[in-house]
Amino acid sequence: MSFAAFRKSEHHIDLAKLAEEHMKNDLTQEDRDALVKASKRVSTRAIIGTLAGLGLGIYAAFRLRRLRADMFNAFRATEKPTHVLFADGRKEAIPDITPLMQPSRYGDFATYFFFGLGGTVLGGELGFLLGTWSASRTINKDPARRSRVETAYRRFRADFLRREADRLESGTSPLLL
Repeated sequence: MSFAAFRKSEHHIDLAKLAEEHMKNDLTQEDRDALVKASKRVSTRAIIGTLAGLGLGIYAAFRLRRLRADMFNAFRATEKPTHVLFADGRKEAIPDITPLMQPSRYGDFATYFFFGLGGTVLGGELGFLLGTWSASRTINKDPARRSRVETAYRRFRADFLRREADRLESGTSPLLL
């Protein structure tokens, strides 16, 4: 998610006031309560998905770390050649690469970090998707409510575009910048 969504500016405050005005004038109290309930469903499911994804990512990182350690121990325990004998009778030593293959703290940290981050993002996105689906079902249960919410959104968008066009014509910066 972009941090730009958290930045406050005069344009964002004007836009929030316009949206609040349309919510008060175009929707009933039950409609506003349904929208609040739907938004809570989205955020709750996104939080649950994020935490579940983080847990699964850390679990997968633990399993991978354990697998890497087991593979290293099996590699270390096997008999490895120490010399190569060429056809002309020459004998060359083979360096021992066992210390280079040993799992390190940096590798463990990177494993936990990236698997945890990936699980968090994947779980959060799936939670957001399920929350959005659940919220849309909540709003769409009542066809009259759905039409009122759609009408309010269309009116808000029309007012927003009118204000942006007025700002562009007057030479000031648009709302979106």
